Amino acid sequence: MNRSIFLISVIGLALSGPASADVKPSALFSDHAVLQSGMSVPVWGAADPGEKVTVTLAGQTQSATAGKDGRWMVRLGELKPGGTFVMSIDGKNHIEVKDVLIGEVWLGSGQSNMQFTVSKKAASFAGLINEEQEIAAANYPQIRMFTAKGTKSLDPKVDVTGEWQICNPENVPGFSAVGYLFSRDLQKELKVPVGFLTVAYGASTAESWIRRETMAADPLLKPMLDKFDALENYYREHPGALASAAPEAPQTINARPGNATAPLRNPVQDQHQPTVLFNGMINPVIPYAIRGAIWYQGESIVGNKAGILLYPHVMEALVKDWRSLWGEGNFPFYAVQLPALGNVSNNPMVREGQAQLTSLPNTAVAVTIDIGDPKDVHPHNKEPLGDRLTRIALANAYGKKIESSGPVYQSMKIEGSSIRVRFAHGVLVAKDGPLQWFRIAGADQKFVDAIARIDGDSVVVSSPEVPKPVAVRYAWDNYPVGCNLYNAEGLPAAPFRTDNWDALTAIATEFTGK
Repeated sequence: MNRSIFLISVIGLALSGPASADVKPSALFSDHAVLQSGMSVPVWGAADPGEKVTVTLAGQTQSATAGKDGRWMVRLGELKPGGTFVMSIDGKNHIEVKDVLIGEVWLGSGQSNMQFTVSKKAASFAGLINEEQEIAAANYPQIRMFTAKGTKSLDPKVDVTGEWQICNPENVPGFSAVGYLFSRDLQKELKVPVGFLTVAYGASTAESWIRRETMAADPLLKPMLDKFDALENYYREHPGALASAAPEAPQTINARPGNATAPLRNPVQDQHQPTVLFNGMINPVIPYAIRGAIWYQGESIVGNKAGILLYPHVMEALVKDWRSLWGEGNFPFYAVQLPALGNVSNNPMVREGQAQLTSLPNTAVAVTIDIGDPKDVHPHNKEPLGDRLTRIALANAYGKKIESSGPVYQSMKIEGSSIRVRFAHGVLVAKDGPLQWFRIAGADQKFVDAIARIDGDSVVVSSPEVPKPVAVRYAWDNYPVGCNLYNAEGLPAAPFRTDNWDALTAIATEFTGK
């Protein structure tokens, strides 16, 4: 055979055969990454099925073989804080991940207030009050942030889109403001690198962040999943159908009503629907080693009155589900209690439901009742929130001896025509004048404004209009402007009530107008 023809034949056969894929790590393992210290660190990616992959970092070398699906994972042993390092990943090709730090890694998730960026130039609804000063001062090379691209999916994704960015004035405008403030304060205190994963989506419901298997097995959550499935099936089977003809969808307090005469939107691309953000954004980052998670969400709740009552259960299911999947035990999970807002979405029953999260181990709630905005669901004064979340983490995750909570209601005792309400967490302080927003009621359940004074670890509450009081409420309003019970550390008391009466009737009336 002519040699030229032979070479052409060989090349043709090679090109027509199966392509060999390069070893490729998850985008989480890219330049400027921060890896968690003090625990096993999974590293994973894709390669040819059966290909051996070797990862080397900080004196450790671990190998794994890609499975039939082309996925591989190694686990590095405990790493000590420091850096920078180069991570080598070797298979049929060689990759070097440069400028890797080892320190503390946290995940931030939820809806738009977690997405809310340092600068309004990055998102029109965002921007810190003092954004220009914050941006100019944001030269913290030991802080890195990974922002996951918003992705909704019917099926669990394995890859995430995003990149690690060093905290500097050029990059920080697009950082999550809460994530930046939390990371900055944490890094200053701990003196180790801090990485923050922002995995959030605006207007999302809590159930959109829970996996299908968990919802399907939960009698209280399965009805939401069933409605979603019926709607999604109808959408696929009736292309171009009008929204008015579709099955009923799960509804949220602040969901857009939509146009019933318009074509039905793809339910999978609706962040209010169950499972879609877990599939698109959380599944691809599990089990990236993290110290813990912070959560800012709650303005979107399924189903009016019933949905508000269900919300604590949804959050409990979410936390338990994530902890199970990450395999790190009961890692810290800290939620932001909704701030004051002149809208039913931020009502006291939602805040009460959020506080119930603390019934789970290793959880806490950051109170923001004093830093809201009467007309803006995205308050710009997030600096105090960053401090409060950092305090919670330092005290609970890192064992620092600092106060991390404002006054917390403990008990009540009727004393004649007054009620004594006891608190934990610090010396009680009335900020900027006499205590406000305490209300008191008798057996008729009619609350009136009360006189309240501090007495040691208690607040004594009374009103001449209620000679036989039975219950007290504090800051029990969508926007309780001027509520001013704090402790000496400057941390606010959370809204509370001593009764268990039906507080949802007024809220339902406000929402429906009936």
